[in-house]
Amino acid sequence: MTGEGTIIRGVGGFYYIHDGKDVYECRARGIFRNRNEKPLVGDKVVFDITDAADLKGNVVSIADRKNSLIRPAVANVDRVMVVFAVSAPAPNLNLLDRFLIMMKKRGIPVVILWNKCDLLPDEKSAVFEEIYRNSGHDMYRISAGSGNGVEKVRELLKDSVTVLAGPSGVGKSTLINRICPEAEMMTGGLSRKNMRGRHTTRHTELFAVQGGGYILDTPGFSALDIFAEDLRDLEDCYAEFAEYRKTCRFMDCAHINEPDCGVKAAVAEGAVHRIRYENYVQLSKELADRKKYR
Repeated sequence: MTGEGTIIRGVGGFYYIHDGKDVYECRARGIFRNRNEKPLVGDKVVFDITDAADLKGNVVSIADRKNSLIRPAVANVDRVMVVFAVSAPAPNLNLLDRFLIMMKKRGIPVVILWNKCDLLPDEKSAVFEEIYRNSGHDMYRISAGSGNGVEKVRELLKDSVTVLAGPSGVGKSTLINRICPEAEMMTGGLSRKNMRGRHTTRHTELFAVQGGGYILDTPGFSALDIFAEDLRDLEDCYAEFAEYRKTCRFMDCAHINEPDCGVKAAVAEGAVHRIRYENYVQLSKELADRKKYR
């Protein structure tokens, strides 16, 4: 007898497969080792049921993946929700830009969640939304602790696989606990020494959302490389530049030192937010330095 389902967790050589009702503990057949192929959380699989009473089996085949991530190791992602707190800790927007670039290169849509909005007046928490208004990403202001705005997040999760990402301490695990109370994830808060979040997520695991869909928490990150290949590639990751770079005097304008630059003019007029532009300039310099020392 066989079954079909989604791998929701992989620990110590065992893969836990949710078939929509039960969770089976399975091992992967040796054929995967021979192919140097490893099942991932999020994989759609077929498995032989070896013990129906104890819910045990063996993975026999893996469906083609539409995408995959390395960190976390997960497949078939429909979207990423990146969570940044508006306060405690203050958001590192350069880090957010790096993350958005990384996901764009992987072709995975990103929704930005501004969490802990109950810690600031509305006009102050709205500032961050304004910075990314023309970035091409949907955004929501929420308070995972109080539950404000969480219902909208729950609606977005329906019938999809969503990865939750962001720095430590921004409230990812609190949000998952709010959406999936059965997850009972540990929430670590902030380190008093450096006001950074403590890592509380230890392994990759999908949690089933009531009404359909899965959500995955990930370990917090504090640094990311630049995933753009060259300056033009980096520029393409800033959606708000597209309209204005058409008016640059030079076709190969880098939007940094050139005269008659449409993007710089848009920054001066407030049409492109200065913080986004400054992040672009910094990343451009890092990209140039990386090429120089290769």
